[in-house]
Formats: sequence, C-alpha cells, structure tokens
Amino acid sequence: MRHDPPPGGRVTRRGLLAAAAALPAAALLPGCSAARRRPAGGPVTLRFQSLAWQQDSLKANRQLVAEWNRQHPDVRVQYVQGAWPTVHDQLLTSFEGGEAPDIIHDASDDLVDFAYSGDLADLTALLPPRLKHDIPQRSWETGTFGGRIHGVPFLQEPRVLIANRAKLHRSGVRIPTPEHPWTWAEFEEAAQRLTHGTTYGVAWPLKEPVSATLNLALSTGGRIFHRRRDGTVEVRFDAVDQRVPRTIHDQVNVARSASRSTLGMGGSDTLPGFFAGRYAMVPLGFSYRQQIAQQAPKGFDWTVLPAPKGSALDQGVSPQTLSIAEDCPYKEEAMAFIDFFLSPPNMVRLALGDWLLPTGQEALRDPALRVARYDWATGTALADSLRSAPAQSVRGYPEWKDKIATPGLQEYYSGAIGLDTLRKRLVEDGNLVLARYQR
Repeated sequence: MRHDPPPGGRVTRRGLLAAAAALPAAALLPGCSAARRRPAGGPVTLRFQSLAWQQDSLKANRQLVAEWNRQHPDVRVQYVQGAWPTVHDQLLTSFEGGEAPDIIHDASDDLVDFAYSGDLADLTALLPPRLKHDIPQRSWETGTFGGRIHGVPFLQEPRVLIANRAKLHRSGVRIPTPEHPWTWAEFEEAAQRLTHGTTYGVAWPLKEPVSATLNLALSTGGRIFHRRRDGTVEVRFDAVDQRVPRTIHDQVNVARSASRSTLGMGGSDTLPGFFAGRYAMVPLGFSYRQQIAQQAPKGFDWTVLPAPKGSALDQGVSPQTLSIAEDCPYKEEAMAFIDFFLSPPNMVRLALGDWLLPTGQEALRDPALRVARYDWATGTALADSLRSAPAQSVRGYPEWKDKIATPGLQEYYSGAIGLDTLRKRLVEDGNLVLARYQR
C-alpha cells in the first residue's frame, strides 16, 4: 500500500529551504554553490559520498570514480568520504542545511525516514532498463518506500555460521550445505554435541540483538511487524516469531551449549575465543571471513555453513544502497554514474572489496564469486534466499529497537525475564511506540 501524503498537505524541510531561497543569505548555502551548477561551457560536478572503509573497498571505489571521470569529462564526480557510524546524523544535518551530497551511499534500513521526508529522489522512472532487470524484485523491495524506489540495492550480506572444521569432524555431526542445511532442531543438537569441556558449541555475539533476531526469524515464517489493510503496522509475537529467540535463550540458559559471556559482544570480539577453541561455531555476517582470513592463527581450519532452516532458508537483509538527493539538480547524470558504478564487472569488484554478495544477477554468476576458497560459493548459493528485512519500511522502528526490543531481548537471552514478559514488552509497549508515528 502506498503512503502518499495528501496533495499539497506536506510541509517538508525541503519546502522550508525553498521558501528561504529569496533571502540573500541563501546564496551562501553550500547546496547552492557554484559546484552545484553547470558553469558556462564547463562540466557538471556531482558529489558522491561513499562509506567504503576497508582497504580493498576504498581502492575499488576510488578507482571507479577515476575511471568514470576519465570517460566522462562533461560530468565530473567528486569523491567524498563518509563513515558508517555517523552517516545517519551527518545526512540529517546535511539535508537540513541543503548540503547533502548528490549521490548517497547508505544501507536500506537507514533510508525510511529520509524517503518519507522527501529528502531522497524517487528513482523509479530514472532507472535504466539494464539495471532494473539485473537486480531481482526481492532486492528492489529493500529500497522501496511507499511504492517508490529511493535506493538502489547493490551489496548484501547473509548471516552464516563460521565453524571450526576440525571440531565439526570430530563431533560426527552432519555437515550442512546450502542444498541441505540444518533445521533449527538439528542446529540445537549439533551445538550440544560440540559442547564439551571448556568448549561451547556456539557463541552468539548479540550486543545488537534485534536485527539478527528479526532477520533469522524469517526462516521460521516470523515477521513480528505486520501491515494492516489501512497501511499501519502492528507488532505481533506469535509462535513462528518466537522460534529463533527461544532457541538462543535455551542454548544459553537450559542446554548450556552457548556461551553466556558473548551475549554482550560484537562479532569481532568473539574471534579470539573462536581461534582459541572456546567456541565451535559463531553466527556472523558473511563479510567476517575477511577478518578471520587475516587474523586466524596459522593452520587454523575454518569453514562457512548456512544458517539453519525453518519452513524455508529465507533470512532478512538490509543491503547497501545508492540514492540521489532530491535537491540534486542533475538526477539523470547522477543515475548514469550509478549505472556505470553498478555494471556487472564493477559490482563484482565492489563485492570482492567488501567480501559481500552483489545483488545483480549477472555479477552473482561471475566465476570469481563462485570459488571454494574462503567459501565464496557457499555465500552465492544463499543469494536466492535473501529477503527484505522485516523492519525495512516501518516508521518508528529505530525507537522500538532502541527503547523496547534491544533491552527486552538482552534480558530474555540472559535469563533475566521470561518469554511472556518479553512478549508483553515487544507487543504492548512496542505498539504504543509505533502508534505515535502512524497518527
């Protein structure tokens, strides 16, 4: 269902900025500077803010910008370095001040408020047919808000199990594959069999528990967020939503097959214990393979396993995206750059640089992403099971996550509260939060 505002009924930050254009001071805004206009006989200049941070990814991004500039002297792209930890607040400030970059690198789960506030351009009619057809509809859904495409999804990350191969073989458990993954019951049994002495079968790094819980719950049919016919969203916590949280809780508090000490850790924090043999498996994002490949002790043998399957192998993802600011005066030129940047060969370069999967179907078929080394082939085999994260377009989700779900899940996983208390918090308290955003 679309969530269009009434015609003429919305006053946005952009409208206020436009109304201020008559003021002399407006001429001093960076968003109205000469760099934003086409000089007489000169090239267009577009600012591209990238969040690339790993060495290989930075190199690929900068090289692609340089290649574009060599091939397109009339449309120059200026590379601007951003940062993942601060991008939301930085974009909020830049949109408020009319200083937003023209082309914006972000993640799909960060776009919802910017999309509904009118800060991001509607890309639906701007997309070249090649790009539109190369990326599957399930991926386009991650960048679509109110029926409009506001972000081009291009890199995605499945959650997988990173496992100690030697411990797996010694335990005698069946080794799961993307074609024959473990069920959640088999995963629980395997974790039990891998637990002995000072070794836990699994370590759940859940410093940020919400996205992992919601995204893995898709495999059991869980969604938690359900859209009513009138377009509003309600929180439910039914049996299918509870399967994954109950598994984690019981592994920590009942079976004792999961380490309690890792619940407050980030993924990287678990790696020293994983290398030391304290945990046989760690559920992590696919890109953690890079850290493991670089940091693992010599001779440490590890492998990548698919996440467990419920009624399906599905899991939610929030891909990296490219968007165009609504204020950008050269949207067609900006889209031409995005089309170049995300051509199949370039998408492969970006995926290899970030150790992630591309969304483009042609890039996914590239042999470089289907090799056995570092289990790239395992990841690409999971691409068809990746779906839009359940909270993708829910207004009020950040507050629900921070104030309700994060503390609730942390207490539940540690054993401080039971399932009934967790349900009451997520549903009753959670719906009160969402209601404020849906009036």
